[in-house]
Amino acid sequence: MPQWVFMPEWTNRVYFGDNLDILRREIPNDYVDLIYLDPPFNSNANYNVLFREKSGEESAAQITVFEDTWHWNQESAAVYHNLVTSGPRKLADLLQSFVGFLGHNDMMAYLVMMAARLQELHRVLKPTGSLYLHCDPTASHYLKLALDAIFSVDEYRNEITWKRTTTHSDSKTWSKVADTIFFYSKTSQFNWNTPRDPHSEEYIASKYRHDDGDGRMYRLDNMTSPNPRRNMMYDWKGFPFPAKGWRYSIATMTRLDEEGRVWYPTKPDGSFDTAKRPQLKRYLEEMEGGVRGTVWTDIRPINSQAQERLGYPTQKPEALLERIISASSNEGDVVMDPFCGCGTTIAVAERFKRRWIGIDITYLAVNLVQRRLKDHFGAELNSYQIVGAPTDFAGAIALKNVDPHQFEWWAVDLVDARPAHGRKKGADSGVDGYINFFDDKSGQAKKLIVQVKSGHTGVHHVRDLNGTMEREKASIGALITLEEPTAPMLREAAAAGVYQPPELPGQFARVQIRTIRELLDGRLLEYPKYRVETFQKAARKSKSRQPELF
Repeated sequence: MPQWVFMPEWTNRVYFGDNLDILRREIPNDYVDLIYLDPPFNSNANYNVLFREKSGEESAAQITVFEDTWHWNQESAAVYHNLVTSGPRKLADLLQSFVGFLGHNDMMAYLVMMAARLQELHRVLKPTGSLYLHCDPTASHYLKLALDAIFSVDEYRNEITWKRTTTHSDSKTWSKVADTIFFYSKTSQFNWNTPRDPHSEEYIASKYRHDDGDGRMYRLDNMTSPNPRRNMMYDWKGFPFPAKGWRYSIATMTRLDEEGRVWYPTKPDGSFDTAKRPQLKRYLEEMEGGVRGTVWTDIRPINSQAQERLGYPTQKPEALLERIISASSNEGDVVMDPFCGCGTTIAVAERFKRRWIGIDITYLAVNLVQRRLKDHFGAELNSYQIVGAPTDFAGAIALKNVDPHQFEWWAVDLVDARPAHGRKKGADSGVDGYINFFDDKSGQAKKLIVQVKSGHTGVHHVRDLNGTMEREKASIGALITLEEPTAPMLREAAAAGVYQPPELPGQFARVQIRTIRELLDGRLLEYPKYRVETFQKAARKSKSRQPELF
């Protein structure tokens, strides 16, 4: 493991579960250096729906990133009661004011549930730590007040505007093109690496017009003292001193002259023109740009062709997290994303040699994070843990009973397959996951499709898989079951025959049935694993030190 890594108990972990429970149960006080969060909210919902009164009698529904909704129900009402009776006074007063203004509705549920999480995030931050909350205009004004109540108005640092898209021609009013990122620190002494903008081409063209012939562009700067300095009043190579003296001592002037940093005015014959004054050469490569502002228009969103695109609905570009992580943390610091989604924060933190903690309530996110880390870093990847996922059969049953969709994503991950569908739950194409494999040197991948069944199974499921394999042109199909397969199921699978790789020895069953118990015991799927040395591999991200800030 690289020397820069020190991995205590709580870092380099992906937690599967509700971040409020995990924060309270797992993460100690004053532990995290930087928190970035992009919490889900149904920003496309009609405001009339968001602000409609709810009875509060609705049973608590699990909040998932793919439902992208928060509801006023028994759970949110209980959290509200706890914050008002046991929380900080300012936060309790604010939430009561919110209820008086908003009533009991989905917007209020969102604010209550976020307030509880922000309170815990403030607790786990180090005194030198910072928090960045990413949101859109739907609730940003309410969240700003909640942050003021929890962090205090004195620890507000910036409101960053990220222009995430271009204008839309079908917008009914002003086109919504920007998100807001609130930046708060826990105290006035916070980690900060000043980010700077590069000089514009126009500025360079107008200011840096000189070149000694070595390609280093420079501009000329005054060498006279701004205030009278008697010890700087000396003649230099025939040039009389300015009225207030030179800016530099004789020793410094001598050094600058030896380094070729002094420009001398000359006459047509090449001799010094002492009626004018020497000037200092300031090279472009030595001059820092201005401190970066709070309006970011240079980071483009992830388009449909972007290499980093994973198909995750709220995925943010890595450049956005690179800027935040670079400015507000250092190598070895702990970076947390409590709504980690597809793992952009985690991937950037790993690349910049930070320790990290990710939390998400969907196992699909956990699956995507693992694949992203593996694809980006390969053998360079430091060890990490998945916490909260089932590790035995009883845990698998419990997960299935809580949420069959989470069970499905977990089972797909158990065989190291990629999930076939994410956002939409319910009816699908009969494919829950897939594995691309190679069995010859052509570089053309073959397909293994996976179906997961958490309920009663029968021979018709094997026949359905056969039909899906034919439609999907899959070479191998796998059926993952919670129950033991019946004898007719095993006979139907055997009747599907074997798959013979064109350039590898051995044969592989075309239809394979695995139970959860078998997978947990290590009996995994069997398929060809031909290593195509000449095949174009996906680009990997190299570990890097603290990046340049402009």
